[in-house]
Amino acid sequence: MNDAVDWSADLGGGTRVALIQAGRFRSDAGALLGVVPRAMWGHLVAGEIDAEHRLLQALNCLLIETPAGRVLVETGIGARISDKARAMRSYEGPWVVPALENAGFDPATVDAVAVSHLHYDHAGGVMRPDGSPAFPRAKLVAQLAEWEIAMGDNPRLTAGYDQPELRLFRELGVRDAVDGEAELLPGVSVFATGGHSAGHQGVLIRGGDRTVAFFGDLCMRPWSANPRWVTSFDDFPLDSVAVKQALFGRAADEGWTIVLSHEPLKPVGRLARDRDRFKFEALV
Repeated sequence: MNDAVDWSADLGGGTRVALIQAGRFRSDAGALLGVVPRAMWGHLVAGEIDAEHRLLQALNCLLIETPAGRVLVETGIGARISDKARAMRSYEGPWVVPALENAGFDPATVDAVAVSHLHYDHAGGVMRPDGSPAFPRAKLVAQLAEWEIAMGDNPRLTAGYDQPELRLFRELGVRDAVDGEAELLPGVSVFATGGHSAGHQGVLIRGGDRTVAFFGDLCMRPWSANPRWVTSFDDFPLDSVAVKQALFGRAADEGWTIVLSHEPLKPVGRLARDRDRFKFEALV
């Protein structure tokens, strides 16, 4: 590990976590804030919104090192995106493989890749441009319900997935479907949340001294700490509200360190209770 990592922490017990950004892209601001009126959020993004009313989104990934092996959380958009899609999303920066290598990590040493869900901006980096696995000894871990929805035929639900890529994942044997909570390595587990997508999952990393949590797109930016602020991309928004209320309460009460999935500047912090909701307090 070198200074190219965006943040790192020693959790104790031989477990370390490093944050690595695998590029950035832009998303429509209104879609990210859902039904929340612009009068309530405009001041929060005044410095980053562009002429096309888009917000800058980081592709935050976590590399977890334990005595038992390495787990990568998220893979970003990757290098197989078309030129048209790259331009439309203003996607730039190194994808996950060179980003890891720049930080001193060999992708071939990753034992498991866990994604919060299979949308293109979370699972797109699992393969190299030539179609070979980017992490040759690891499988892509997602919930069984996520695979079923992603490969289904509902156009509303499949809009965020790249189905040809997912089919290729399956053919290469890089798919590993879990159903509910599962331990990937000692101290590293995934658990089903639903909400943003049918099979959305979170990741918990427990060391000897502290816990780090990654809630995927249930907690992508600081304003996501309000359980009622959900995106237009959430397929099951009422589920998102309910699970965020319960999950964020536990995170606040137990003092978990939280890593936001798409925050470009200050993605690491904690959740604190704020009346009947929560607020995100950045640490770095």
